[in-house]
Amino acid sequence: MDKSMVSVVIPVYNEEAILNELVERCVKACDSMNRPYEVILVNDGSKDKSAKLICEAAEKHGGKIVGVLLNTNYGQHAAVNAGLEVSKGEYIITLDADLQNPPEEIPNLVATMDKGYDVVGTVRQNRQDTLFRRISSFMINTSVRKVTGVNMHDYGCMLRGYHRSVVNAMLQCHEHSKFIPILANSFAFNTTEIPVTHAERAVGDSKYSLWKLINLQFDLMTSMTTLPLRLLSVLGSCVCAFGFLLGLFIIVMRILKGDEWTQGGVFTLFAITFILMGGQFIAMGLLGEYIGRIFYNVRARPLYFIQRIVGRKQD
Repeated sequence: MDKSMVSVVIPVYNEEAILNELVERCVKACDSMNRPYEVILVNDGSKDKSAKLICEAAEKHGGKIVGVLLNTNYGQHAAVNAGLEVSKGEYIITLDADLQNPPEEIPNLVATMDKGYDVVGTVRQNRQDTLFRRISSFMINTSVRKVTGVNMHDYGCMLRGYHRSVVNAMLQCHEHSKFIPILANSFAFNTTEIPVTHAERAVGDSKYSLWKLINLQFDLMTSMTTLPLRLLSVLGSCVCAFGFLLGLFIIVMRILKGDEWTQGGVFTLFAITFILMGGQFIAMGLLGEYIGRIFYNVRARPLYFIQRIVGRKQD
């Protein structure tokens, strides 16, 4: 039986310190599978020597390494999307460049996909991240499971496998806030998860700062559901009901206690006013997020621009 070709897509941003090790370990892991493969390194506008090292690796490994050079930094998921567009394999494996998810796990994902799964997720064992990162990941994973109804446990792990049919479906989606692991599940028929090892980051720091994690949470929330808008309607109804009941309570107490009782409630009314104002600002902020998504999608600008592809014979 012919073995399906495998494409490994890796977004790269300022990873010159570990890029050579990444390439060597990926090539060794993929050679062990005894099937055709390509490792696609997507340079996401790196400011160091990553682009140069990618070109050198593509020249050295002749057809096994393909370099996709973007003209500027578009973000991790846009870079992965560019790699998916260039990929030719029947199976596509995505992987982070930081080596926290060892490339040696690639054959395990491919073996699982050979069993007929459209999407293979992974669950990191003995995570080597900081407590803050683990808490953030738990909150994001829990919210995604609740909203999507898909019981996967580690959406933050980039090490995942996708069948070509799922990738082709995702490439037809042109929204700007595209979170690939969630989008893939909406097109998959048969999904599963496998445990994978997790290592400490060998060099440098994570590219996800606190602000980027917050942005990611907003992107997830507003790109996959309109539930926040519905919750705002429920919250608004509750606040209105509370205000109505409070008004009745003040009227009744004024009748029973007289005007002197109501004079002491000035600051309480101020507090209620501030609560209502805060709720309005929260509502406007969330509405702004959705309007912003509409604005970006209406402009219909490309998610990325591929400057050059190296490592293929036609190039």
